[in-house]
Parts: sequence; C-alpha cells; structure tokens
Amino acid sequence: MTSSIVLALIFIDRGDLLLAALIFVITFAGSLGIISLILVKIPSDYFRESHSRDFASHHGPVFRWASIIGKNLLGAILVLLGIVMSLPGVPGQGVLTILLGIMLLDLPGKRRLEQKILKQPKVLKKINSLRHKFSKPPLLLD
Repeated sequence: MTSSIVLALIFIDRGDLLLAALIFVITFAGSLGIISLILVKIPSDYFRESHSRDFASHHGPVFRWASIIGKNLLGAILVLLGIVMSLPGVPGQGVLTILLGIMLLDLPGKRRLEQKILKQPKVLKKINSLRHKFSKPPLLLD
C-alpha cells in the first residue's frame, strides 16, 4: 500500500503540486476574506432577539420569494462547505462558515443555534477581535 503512494508521488508533476498549493492558498485566503468582511459589516446587535430579520420585505412577492429561496440555498451550501472546512487538512474557517450559513437559513431554532455557536469563547473572541481591528463595536448577544 505504501509503495503505491510513493509511486503516485513520484509521478506527480511539480506543476500539479504547485497548482494544488496555489489553489489551497487562494481558497483559504478567499474564504477568510469573505467571512471577515461579512462579520465586520453586520450590525453589532444582529444576534439579539430585538434585531429585525425581515428579508426583502419592501419588494414584490415574486422577488421576495426568489430572494428567500436563493438565500436559503446559499446558506445550505455554506453550512456544507463549513463542515468540509472543519476537517483536518482542508483550508478555511469551518465554524465561522457554518455560522454564516446558519445566518442565511430560515430554520426553526436558528437563533438558539447561532447563540450556541457564538457563546463558544474562542469563536466570539475571534469575531470581536476582528471587529475591533476595523473599529467596529463587539457583537451583542442575548
């Protein structure tokens, strides 16, 4: 079994290895950048019960429903990507990507799940540290 791995590594072109490393770096930096941007831009009271979560309520019903469906599809994709990113050796911020996905989903118990993730000291500290770097107030929780 090990000899087949060694043979496979021998036949891997350096260009392929370089391309794989480049993809790794780009996906890691891209996911980190997008997640950071969203977490900095959301209002500090976004996770409080009092924060309104009406999505596209000022548009017509067709646009509103299409937006809600698109938002939920994107949320489901982000949750799945976050789960994959949580695996060892896969680049990206898994827990934060899962949190962003959950933020987009319309699920019963969503706020409770968001709170559970955010009440993990490492997660909240990391987010508030990032927000502080951009002169944004820390997130407020219920």
